[in-house]
Amino acid sequence: MNRKFFFLIFFFKTLEIFAQTNNYPPSWTLENCIEYAKENNISINSLRLSKNSAEQDLLQAKEAKYPNLNGTVSQGLFAVNGNNGLNVNGAQSQNIGANSSMTLYHAGYIKNNEVSKNLQLQMADLSVTEAQNNITLTITQAFLNILMAQENIISLESVLTTTKTQLKQGDQFYKAGNISKLNYLQIQAQVAQDEYNLVAAQNSLRTNIVNLKQILQLPTTYDFQITKPDSIIVDENLKSLSEVQNLAQNQRPEVKYGELNVENSNTNLKMTQASILPTLNVVGNISTNYAYNNGNYFNQLGNNFYLPIGLSLGIPIYNNRIYKTAVEKSKIEIQQANLDLLNTKTILNQQVEQSFINLQNALSQYESASKQMDLNKQSYDIVNAQMKIGSIDYVQLQQQRLNYIQSIQNYLQSKYSAVLNKQIYEFYAGNPINIK
Repeated sequence: MNRKFFFLIFFFKTLEIFAQTNNYPPSWTLENCIEYAKENNISINSLRLSKNSAEQDLLQAKEAKYPNLNGTVSQGLFAVNGNNGLNVNGAQSQNIGANSSMTLYHAGYIKNNEVSKNLQLQMADLSVTEAQNNITLTITQAFLNILMAQENIISLESVLTTTKTQLKQGDQFYKAGNISKLNYLQIQAQVAQDEYNLVAAQNSLRTNIVNLKQILQLPTTYDFQITKPDSIIVDENLKSLSEVQNLAQNQRPEVKYGELNVENSNTNLKMTQASILPTLNVVGNISTNYAYNNGNYFNQLGNNFYLPIGLSLGIPIYNNRIYKTAVEKSKIEIQQANLDLLNTKTILNQQVEQSFINLQNALSQYESASKQMDLNKQSYDIVNAQMKIGSIDYVQLQQQRLNYIQSIQNYLQSKYSAVLNKQIYEFYAGNPINIK
């Protein structure tokens, strides 16, 4: 029985996992990763819930302009003391009523409250957009790290193939007595080092894949695979710094959030100022009642019908400076909101400028690294050719190999750094992430 029970649990868990993973693409492009994170990231969905809450606040604020209505029913019981003690015999009285009120004048408080709640809803939506922007850049960097690791593995595999060929040739030369045992051991050490470098690169790839899986919040057991773009192009065409800064100031959600925050702070001041002005309400209620042993039930309800309607004027006179303090604090909040907006714009300009500098540096390094790798490749090819004819300085061979491997690392780092920084710079300008 226990085995059947655990088998059923395992079966349904397997179906659950299959159902979860069946919605995933077989291989993930960068666009897949970004769109999935935007829709499923826990933090972003939490911000969406905050937005939904703000939407409910707006709906409530819109209804505040209409009258409210509340009904009441009260039932009284009476008891008599008989031979069997205290007994509840029936209804002594009943009261049925309804009351309503509506604000006629409150110095624009209701209207401004609706405006404020609408601004807060827009701000909540911008918070979602800003979080989506942040995770887009995070995923882009993680995705490029995987591509760089994959390309690095290909390069190191090529180097290892070359050194294994050198080892075969060295083995022949050693058996023929053309090289010393020391030189032969040096070639073996090179092969062992290149194998170690390849294993380290493969481990780095696995780590980068796990990192992206964690960012996407995918199940641990899910076999995550990515689709490599057809080509990774380093685009050296740059928009001017001033152009991108202007585009960022006009489009970025954090700036729009700050502008709405200033507007909302001014609206809150109007609402606070309304609290020190008179409030005019219309109030009314309707009621009737029935008393036990005082006539027919329905006749009493009709005869006791009561419908007063009137106006209620509230005039603040003295409240221990509570409202005045609230007004002054609202003015301070406006100043703080303006400072926050200025700070946001300043930081954004600095970020765009730093991105521009990073991109220029990365492009310069890429150009230099590309030339360096080509030259080291040519030198390494020459050394390999000398190796085939047995005319080789093994110190020079090892040095050229190390130079070539290092130039590969420099080239890949500068290449993907240039691609990433170009994407970030273009993203500030409002362009979507697009790796070709």
